[in-house]
Amino acid sequence: MAVNQQTGTLVVARFASVLDVLDRAALFVACIGLGGMAVVQGWQVFARYVLNDSPSWTEPLALLCMSTTMMLGAACGVRANRHFGFFILVETAKPKLRTALLTVSSLIGAAIGLMLAVWGAKMVGDGWDYPIAGAPFPQGIAYLPLCVGGLLIAIFALEKVLIPAPQQDLTAE
Repeated sequence: MAVNQQTGTLVVARFASVLDVLDRAALFVACIGLGGMAVVQGWQVFARYVLNDSPSWTEPLALLCMSTTMMLGAACGVRANRHFGFFILVETAKPKLRTALLTVSSLIGAAIGLMLAVWGAKMVGDGWDYPIAGAPFPQGIAYLPLCVGGLLIAIFALEKVLIPAPQQDLTAE
């Protein structure tokens, strides 16, 4: 029995460490997207007002950077328990109800994430053969952050169901 429990603990710890790496990678890419959006918009302003030659690729690229930052940031927020929650209701509930509310909240977040991932994948596939006006990449790439971010939201929300956080005693405060 002790061997099975140790094996289970090792599997959970390994799973959590893999998700830690995934979370950090998503946050890193979101930060790159935010910086990229600032650089692209800065170039747009400079080219328009100084060079009097506004490039057409800057708007679609800035939107891609923004949606990447938004979706990956939302996924990281789900993992950090800062997104998709009934926070006031959970904090005032009794411990058993609190556990149920946290589980329901995580399942709702996972369902929303899966919906975003599935529908995002469909839009990626539907738009892949069409070019974005003014940019050298396919229209489907604009929906890729929706797909990836939705999948990460679902994974991070399901983590909360499979590996619940330790209960804290709110009456001790």
